[in-house]
Parts: sequence; structure tokens; C-alpha cells
Amino acid sequence: MLLTTLLPILLMPFTAQQGRQGLALLALLVDLLILQAILTLPAMGSTTTARLRQGLFLGGGLLAGLGLWLPVVLGAWPPGIFRPLEMVLLSLFFLGTSMRLVHVLARVPRVNGKVLAGAAAGYLLLGLTGGVLATATQVVVPGSFSLGPAASHQVLLDRLIYFSFVTIAGLGIGDVVPSNAVGERFVILLSVASTLYVTLLVGLLLGRFIASEEVEMLEEQELDSEQA
Repeated sequence: MLLTTLLPILLMPFTAQQGRQGLALLALLVDLLILQAILTLPAMGSTTTARLRQGLFLGGGLLAGLGLWLPVVLGAWPPGIFRPLEMVLLSLFFLGTSMRLVHVLARVPRVNGKVLAGAAAGYLLLGLTGGVLATATQVVVPGSFSLGPAASHQVLLDRLIYFSFVTIAGLGIGDVVPSNAVGERFVILLSVASTLYVTLLVGLLLGRFIASEEVEMLEEQELDSEQA
């Protein structure tokens, strides 16, 4: 999961090349992340509601993944609602993935390397989700963000993923800025979400680590008493 969240961040600049190759690379990178999320994150519960949520999660992921290949086949996004609908669908799937990942991390009994990798993947996924949501916002409400002079050298999604990570890191470089009330509210919500994620996850993992250390100490004490 950590690798598949890193790949879009590292390789997305190569999707800015013109033509179907860049669009195909973008679709491939995002589809790998969607597939990994479906394979890694289990269903939450066995009730009818949980099965319905699982079906929506799988169906939304498959539709979002297939929709990314539409501009590859046609050479560009068709006019109309196709691109806004795809961005909204992808945003909902990424939000669901983030919630499932936090749910999995909250249930781990002990902190180890895999758990730390999952926490790092969750933070990267938060930045990617913010970028996809910002892209959906810009597509649905054009002019929500002023993209700066470098926008012509990047695809919209790549530019706004960069903006998302700058926002959640609290850097505020200022080359990409909200330009209306919708963009400003988006920045507020993304900043609050990132702060809550970091503080809650650090507290959760620290509590799990302390609990696991206490369990190991008790086991060692029982072993020493039995040997004595």
C-alpha cells in the first residue's frame, strides 16, 4: 500500500506529456492504487449494511478505475459531465479508502513495521485524496484555485496534488492559492482533516505501543517467576 501511494506522487510529472501515453500512465498509476486498496483493505463487518458498503466500495473503485481510460481511448476528456463525474467518483473512493485504512490501523493489537508503513501510506493517501478532491472542485466549480505560472507544464491533477501536500504540511508556499469562497472552504477542511489525522494517529499508535510494551513486560515477569 505504501508503494502504490508513492508511485503516483513520484511518477505523475511524466503524465504531463501530450497524447495518449501520458493519459495511459496516469490511468495505470491510479488503477494500481485502486486495485491495491481493494485487495488490502477488508470489509468492515458482516452485517447487511457492511456488505452494502463493501459492494459500493468495490463498485465505485471499478467504475472510477475504468473511467480513467475514457480519455485514453478518445484522446481527451469528452465534453459534458464525464470528467466532473469521474473526479467526484474517484474522490468518494479515495475517501472511503482513507476511512478503511484508519479503521484497520485502529484495530491492530501491536505496533510493528507493517503498521508504521500503513500509517505512512495513510498520510500519503490523505494528500492524494486532497488532490483528487481539489481537482473535482476545480472541475465542478471552475476558478476555485489559481494554479500559478507552472500550471501549463503539469496536468491539473498533478498540480493540485502538489497543492494538497503543501496544504497538509502547513507550508503555504503561495504559488497555488484558492481564488473564491469554495476554494477557501476546501483549504480549511483539508487543513483540519490533516491535523486531526496526524494527532489522532500518533495518539493511537503511541497507545498501542505502550500497551504492547506492558504486555511484553508482564509476559517476561511471568516467565521469570515460573523459572524461579
